[in-house]
Amino acid sequence: MADRSLEGMALPLEVRARLAELELELSEGDITQKGYEKKRSKLIGAYLPQPPRVDQALPQERRAPVTPSSASRYHRRRSSGSRDERYRSDVHTEAVQAALAKHKERKMAVPMPSKRRSLVVQTSMDAYTPPDTSSGSEDEGSVQGDSQGTPTSSQGSINMEHWISQAIHGSTTSTTSSSSTQSGGSGAAHRLADVMAQTHIENHSAPPDVTTYTSEHSIQVERPQGSTTSRTAPKYGNAELMETGDGVPVSSRVSAKIQQLVNTLKRPKRPPLREFFVDDFEELLEVQQPDPNQPKPEGAQMLATRGEQLGVVTNWPPSLEAALQRWGTISPKAPCLTTMDTNGKPLYILTYGKLWTRSMKVAYNILHKLGTKQEPMVRPGDRVALVFPNNDPAAFMVAFYGCLLAEVVPVPIEVPLTRKDAGSQQIGFLLGSCGVTVALTSDACHKGLPKSPTGEIPQFKGWPKLLWFVTESKHLSKPPRDWFPHIKDANNDTAYIEYKTCKDGSVLGVTVTRIALLTHCQALTQACSYTEAETIVNVLDFKKDVGLWHGILTSVMNMMHVISIPYSLMKVNPLSWIQKVCQYKAKVACVKSRDMHWALVAHRDQRDVNLSSLRMLIVADGANPWSISSCDAFLNVFQSKGLRQEVICPCASSPEALTVAIRRPTDDSNQPPGRGVLSMHGLTYGVIRVDSEEKLSVLTVQDVGLVMPGAIMCSVKPDGIPQLCRTDEIGELCVCAVATGTSYYGLSGMTKNTFEVFPMTSSGAPISEYPFIRTGLLGFVGPGGLVFVVGKMDGLMVVSGRRHNADDIVATALAVEPMKFVYRGRIAVFSVTVLHDERIVIVAEQRPDSTEEDSFQWMSRVLQAIDSIHQVGVYCLALVPANTLPKTPLGGIHLSETKQLFLEGSLHPCNVLMCPHTCVTNLPKPRQKQPEIGPASVMVGNLVSGKRIAQASGRDLGQIEDNDQARKFLFLSEVLQWRAQTTPDHLLYTLLNCRGTIANSLTCVQLHKRAEKIAVMLMERGHLQDGDHVALVYPPGIDLISAFYGCLYAGCVPITVRPPHPQNIATTLPTVKMIVEVSRSACLMTTQLICKLLRSREAAAAVDVRTWPLILDTDDLPKKRPAQIYKPSNPDTLAYLDFSVSTTGMLAGVKMSHAATSAFCRSIKLQCELYPSREVAICLDPYCGLGFVLWCLCSVYSGHQSILIPPSELETNPALWLLAVSQYKVRDTFCSYSVMELCTKGLGSQTESLKARGLDLSRVRTCVVVAEERPRIALTQSFSKLFKDLGLHPRAVSTSFGCRVNLAICLQGTSGPDPTTVYVDMRALRHDRVRLVERGSPHSLPLMESGKILPGVRIIIANPETKGPLGDSHLGEIWVHSAHNASGYFTIYGDESLQSDHFNSRLSFGDTQTIWARTGYLGFLRRTELTDANGERHDALYVVGALDEAMELRGMRYHPIDIETSVIRAHKSVTECAVFTWTNLLVVVVELDGSEQEALDLVPLVTNVVLEEHYLIVGVVVVVDIGVIPINSRGEKQRMHLRDGFLADQLDPIYVAYNM
Repeated sequence: MADRSLEGMALPLEVRARLAELELELSEGDITQKGYEKKRSKLIGAYLPQPPRVDQALPQERRAPVTPSSASRYHRRRSSGSRDERYRSDVHTEAVQAALAKHKERKMAVPMPSKRRSLVVQTSMDAYTPPDTSSGSEDEGSVQGDSQGTPTSSQGSINMEHWISQAIHGSTTSTTSSSSTQSGGSGAAHRLADVMAQTHIENHSAPPDVTTYTSEHSIQVERPQGSTTSRTAPKYGNAELMETGDGVPVSSRVSAKIQQLVNTLKRPKRPPLREFFVDDFEELLEVQQPDPNQPKPEGAQMLATRGEQLGVVTNWPPSLEAALQRWGTISPKAPCLTTMDTNGKPLYILTYGKLWTRSMKVAYNILHKLGTKQEPMVRPGDRVALVFPNNDPAAFMVAFYGCLLAEVVPVPIEVPLTRKDAGSQQIGFLLGSCGVTVALTSDACHKGLPKSPTGEIPQFKGWPKLLWFVTESKHLSKPPRDWFPHIKDANNDTAYIEYKTCKDGSVLGVTVTRIALLTHCQALTQACSYTEAETIVNVLDFKKDVGLWHGILTSVMNMMHVISIPYSLMKVNPLSWIQKVCQYKAKVACVKSRDMHWALVAHRDQRDVNLSSLRMLIVADGANPWSISSCDAFLNVFQSKGLRQEVICPCASSPEALTVAIRRPTDDSNQPPGRGVLSMHGLTYGVIRVDSEEKLSVLTVQDVGLVMPGAIMCSVKPDGIPQLCRTDEIGELCVCAVATGTSYYGLSGMTKNTFEVFPMTSSGAPISEYPFIRTGLLGFVGPGGLVFVVGKMDGLMVVSGRRHNADDIVATALAVEPMKFVYRGRIAVFSVTVLHDERIVIVAEQRPDSTEEDSFQWMSRVLQAIDSIHQVGVYCLALVPANTLPKTPLGGIHLSETKQLFLEGSLHPCNVLMCPHTCVTNLPKPRQKQPEIGPASVMVGNLVSGKRIAQASGRDLGQIEDNDQARKFLFLSEVLQWRAQTTPDHLLYTLLNCRGTIANSLTCVQLHKRAEKIAVMLMERGHLQDGDHVALVYPPGIDLISAFYGCLYAGCVPITVRPPHPQNIATTLPTVKMIVEVSRSACLMTTQLICKLLRSREAAAAVDVRTWPLILDTDDLPKKRPAQIYKPSNPDTLAYLDFSVSTTGMLAGVKMSHAATSAFCRSIKLQCELYPSREVAICLDPYCGLGFVLWCLCSVYSGHQSILIPPSELETNPALWLLAVSQYKVRDTFCSYSVMELCTKGLGSQTESLKARGLDLSRVRTCVVVAEERPRIALTQSFSKLFKDLGLHPRAVSTSFGCRVNLAICLQGTSGPDPTTVYVDMRALRHDRVRLVERGSPHSLPLMESGKILPGVRIIIANPETKGPLGDSHLGEIWVHSAHNASGYFTIYGDESLQSDHFNSRLSFGDTQTIWARTGYLGFLRRTELTDANGERHDALYVVGALDEAMELRGMRYHPIDIETSVIRAHKSVTECAVFTWTNLLVVVVELDGSEQEALDLVPLVTNVVLEEHYLIVGVVVVVDIGVIPINSRGEKQRMHLRDGFLADQLDPIYVAYNM
């Protein structure tokens, strides 16, 4: 960064001059990078300020470093002509360099993406050895390895070295800091940002709202100077100290990168956005307001421009076939076409005589030798395909004229190389729509076509069935003497069809009539002053466009001699065409600017080049504005070799309008060609402004000559009504002439609507009764009738109201270090529509030896350059390995195919940089929270709008008459004793093993006796007092139940704990230890096996085993009974503790009193109608919540038999649960989502075999999923669908809902209406409002009722912030009041505020007496049309999501699951997804099921889908392996664990993309 601003320093003139000389030497490659830096530092050493001053002195300075590093100079062109140089322009390159220099620093403040090692290797970067640093390699113009070299501190002061090296690396001091105000309030978290965070990027649109920062603490970091030359893996900044949201310090590069990203995004960029529109309900996207300062066209309305009169010369033939007949008979020996082999030697000379006789032979054979005499295959007017390779123009010419003579219509197409060639399928559709059944081809081509084993040519994808017909003379029969083709004057019959590929990849056929064909040849003859027997060199594709018109058609009309140079020869010898011009003293040559550029690169070794014979050099792509630099450079070099300036004749053409304009060859060399230097900014508004002040963003265009003879031209507005443009306005050029195409073959609608146009004046009157043909070219007619073209309609991208041309953007991207990086200049630019606007995507092939560092640097510089020059943001920049983009037949990039691959996620890039923050400026306005409305207005408001206050309740327990014997007992221990006396042998529990056989069972008396023994053990061996806490660490089964009742008999308080997993002690044991400690357990009861496990070596490695409380092993029980069974004194004393880890990673234990426990059991008994004669199958984890209650308590209370199926057994036998349900003819069963998912995935393909095994689910009336989350509708539906064939009634499947404060609020019982599903508007939900919509409407979200509210439960929906009651159209927190609410959190710290808030809340107005418990879940109530058992209207509760999982972004509330659902749909390889926020950035983690090469495909797709469906910009996309996203036992995602793992850099991601 050699000079922050040389302007700002007083450098003497001679020093400046010497510096300029050095720059030149470096750019010419005469000096190495190192040498350059050495000399330069000596020169300016004395004038450098000291570093500290610099940093303070230049905060506002917009001028920027002109970077001397190898990266920033534009080097001498490489000597190998290996690049497609459509867009090279020295002027533009300088402009780009200057624009880049305007940015503060070389490196952008974008964190570099992280890649896994295997992915880095994929780009074959390891094989790359940096060039030898000692030699100035001519090839690259400077040495790559050097830009990472270390400056030695021997010359100049250390300080200065420091400074220059900072210039080169951007890495010596980094002074950024910030304090973030997290929602969690982590206070000022001081963070050191990574190296790059220092730079500023101005000139971008407003950043997203990122938490406000204050920069008070500036921390200086010294970084080591050493740095290696060959970098094999990306390097990251030093580990930084950061705090996560919970205030836990994290040392990680991830958090540093995110910090960097935040720093970049919070910089002020463009002026703030204009107002958005926010309707009461709809969040409308911002409508782009026109910029008041935008340039508007001011000129008068243009007049149509007429070309000169088409002078009919007396001896012009009446048709092209007539011309052929004339020359074929008058001068049969005259050469018509000379073809070349790949060595540049003439391969074959076709004379006019041979052309005439062979064409006749082809015509005869087409008409008479295909099919039968009665049923010929081809009749005059039919279409036939011409399939000839690019190196055989003679065979093509014979076939083409053969068709004209036979009056059949040739359709020239490319040779299909493989069955799935890019774009060849579309050509097949064209052939099909043209009704082609015969394809003419040459012998060699026929042999080269792919064949099936039987030697048949296969049918290509999308192609009609074709008869292949070889046109070589030896294969044809001679026409009889008396046969003669019918030669008529040119008429309106179709002569040929030229194919055209559209922007979307579809292929259309343009029909050209015989009269248009002839008139076009005449117009070209007149415009180019062609005369008989002239020699013309043709490098272009002779099958279509300029190559066909000049090299096949007009040449025959004038008996000219064409020297055809195949593309394959040009590849080997780019100079071949110039050599042929000299050798044949050719008067005319037809080339593209690419051919001129290649010739320039290769001409050095040529001595005897003389181009004075040329009177006309036709530049076929002269309409591309970027061809001007090739023309200028070519003239510069070859002027000394006899080339005259006036010889260069650019022309403009289009498939529809044929030749649109061509510059005439003049004899007057004094008249310079027309030039326009136009402001790029003006062009984006379609306005012509000659640029004066800002030289960086200009487009220099050359004229393409005058309108064709006999044609009229005008330009019309490119969109809307085809009004004539004003004189200073860019429009689509339209031509009215005989010599144009007449229609798109077979598409009359498109022909009427897009092919033809009737231009209007401003008053709305058409300017002509004849239609004009749209050329697809954008431009204007300048002074003197000169036509200027600034771009193509196909390349037009309209981004927020401004028009950009893809070619211009390609040119800018190529001007950024063109030689170093992009492989052969292969860049594709297109736009994709995301969120109602076009977004620019750039895809480039990178050189095989590029390092990660190179690519990333190139990408950030391209972004800066395009932003400076075009003032438009790039949405996505993707790099793919060399040679991997789909190609067109001549080797260019197949654009529509590339776009298709990008959109479907199969482009497989090796680098991606997304910048949605800078380009997406039409997001809805962030929501401002309204000031709260007072209670009175809420009440009145709800009355006025007819909204009910959202409250509901289950059946009233007092009203229910039932003969419930258990009710007379207050305590469960008493119920068990009573059952042991009255029904001792009644079976309560049956435990199944993985084979489905009974592993164990318990009757009432067996359970009672076991519980007594355990009670004795607790008192005698454990010496426990009543009220002591006991941890029960058992696998799911019978022991757990016995131990629980043993504790009750002894007066202890049990806590059930999931045992550690023997294969995963390190992660599962600490949780066990934590629960044991937090619950203050005095004793731990378990089995012998787990007992050993707790004291094992592995356990000792994970926790401190010396601090376990007393461990009792219940496999060995005492034989005696207790003296007495404990009876609690008060029903409100503690019965048990329920511990569970929430999805946010909080461990919370709640207290359940005896009264609550009994009330809970009674409520479930009533809802599910449980009696001793019933059987219930339970496949749940028995450690907390409703799962524990169903497993351990309900059977004892209600007396029904529970069939227990441990969920872990399903891993070995997925059908276990359903087989048990079927075998025991169970009517009610309970499971978890994990179990349901296991069955859906594991048994999906086995339903037939299960049916054969007799599996029958027709008796099931309720299958309840026990959950603490929003019902997973997709899973329950696919489960119902899958097992419908096995008799499962779809209405049977439902869910329950519970939480910490109340373990079961809803549970679908046996009676009552089926659960209902509603569709709500997701956008309204973000504003906490509930708006019902129809199924399938946009932004609709299906929500299923969470089951029926249990008896004795009351629910109200309250505002979580103000605690006021809400109406039923609002989303709010679910509050619950019931006898079985838990009585509080069990905590050591006794955090009373939290407790009273959650368990003892009162409404702020309305019913302020009732005490409610807050569930921490958002939901809403809806009164349905259905009736309850008691005849009341049924109130349904819908759970939307946990309050502490919800993310506040842009002032709106988002639920992670909604974003995750969208992401999982985005690509087939995404198996799972989790999202969380970090400093207001949305982080999306996706699990990839596929090859690592697909990882980068996901980044754009994920970003797109979240933008489209949620109006959010993704900040970071992390692609990980399957199984990385942690899931808890209930099958819920542990997003906070994931977040901590990400910030601590423990996920081992495949790829991390930081979206800018």
